[in-house]
Amino acid sequence: MSDSKTVNIGIVGASGYGGIQLVTMLMDHPHVKITYLGGDSSAGKPLADLYPHLTNRLELMVEAIDLEKIAERCDVVFLSLPNGFAHQMAPLLLERGLKVLDLSADYRFEDLNTYVQWYQEERQDHQVAKTAVYGLPELYRDRIKKANLVGCPGCYPTASLLAIAPLLKQGLVDSGALIIDAKSGTSGGGRHAKVPFLLSEADNSIGAYGVGKHRHTPEIELICTDLAKAEVKVQFTPHLVPMVRGILSTVYATLSDPGLVTEDLLTIYNAFYRSSPFVKILPNGLYPQTKWALGTNLCYIGLEVNRRTGHIIVLSAIDNLIKGQAGQAVQCLNIMHQWDETTGLPKLAFYP
Repeated sequence: MSDSKTVNIGIVGASGYGGIQLVTMLMDHPHVKITYLGGDSSAGKPLADLYPHLTNRLELMVEAIDLEKIAERCDVVFLSLPNGFAHQMAPLLLERGLKVLDLSADYRFEDLNTYVQWYQEERQDHQVAKTAVYGLPELYRDRIKKANLVGCPGCYPTASLLAIAPLLKQGLVDSGALIIDAKSGTSGGGRHAKVPFLLSEADNSIGAYGVGKHRHTPEIELICTDLAKAEVKVQFTPHLVPMVRGILSTVYATLSDPGLVTEDLLTIYNAFYRSSPFVKILPNGLYPQTKWALGTNLCYIGLEVNRRTGHIIVLSAIDNLIKGQAGQAVQCLNIMHQWDETTGLPKLAFYP
């Protein structure tokens, strides 16, 4: 286990896109040491064989997943796995005194009935799930500080919730008329070969998927309901666009007070996120682009009030693999250990 200065880290699912982002950031984190990399199909291989850019930088092998070894070597474990695996591992790891950060959907729902309905998998760990904290720092920082189990948000919910949270929290919009139109790069589909993500399929094209039934819908509705203190239903439509990284989420809502103007809302947003170092509110007339957030843990937000229709349009841009996944998990790790929230996290994109 770790001494008082260094926290030993395990990453299960290290060879996926989320896992390699974690490895890359944690290698340079001043307070941690990676002591375990776990995987299934990649077990027995040096991680540098799978990602040659790590040659001469990281000597660790990917090992078969062994919960006892994880418990012996680690203080904290990141579970960067497909949905349905984390809940088979987290209870034992928590019993052994580890802190667990889950990057899948397994611990995003306190009420597992919602999970079972949308993910079609039965669960037995109801009591453990009730202890999980939703890992969106800008909304639940105080809860994350005390957590041993964090369910890190999905990439689409992160971009969408950061865009809409100030409005719902302060009752400024009609909570029954939210529309979210979001667009993601192909890396959101993971590293496994899938036909829709092949270059010849995805290039020069844009298309919607999961229309009316995408699994991130209940997650977005759950947090929106918590913010609004009233049931919220959303129309959420994701799209695949021909780029590797990034999400642009556009949220449409009806203002409760038609007298509000863009400058009023910008003041509200700046105040709401004044203690959130990774959220950048853009000035009037400037709207975010995904390239600005590329490779960073930042979320750029721009907005516009349409006085003619009484609507507000809020746009947010993130890197789906960093703020939408691994970077957010590291941000939660920092909060859990009372380190500076920005430690080890990239703050400015390379451009162009």
